[in-house]
Amino acid sequence: QVRLVESGGGLVQPGGSLRLSCAASGNVFRIIGGKWYLLPPGKPRGFVAVISSDGQTNYADFVQSRFTISIDAAVKTGYLQLNSLGYEETDNYSCNMNIGAFAASSPVDYWGQGTQVTVTR
Repeated sequence: QVRLVESGGGLVQPGGSLRLSCAASGNVFRIIGGKWYLLPPGKPRGFVAVISSDGQTNYADFVQSRFTISIDAAVKTGYLQLNSLGYEETDNYSCNMNIGAFAASSPVDYWGQGTQVTVTR
């Protein structure tokens, strides 16, 4: 069984930074790739960033080079570094990781539980 646990959200002032973490545990051989989404209540999820198995990254237009997605294979954790945050980035952020498990024939996508980011004075 695989579990993703997110952390790093919280309160931050406009212009501030946070680093979100998405730690994989359980039957995890390696994290192959990952994505981060916004999950606003009652609305469709919004794409934020993706990192592929070869390390290529892509971001939503609103990110404008302020965010950085990464994976640390040694600790089986994905990250989303948020810089220069504005009020409009207040939201619930969720990770989606493509994970290869031991003895599994193909990788599977798993979701974290979400972590709230609130930008406020």
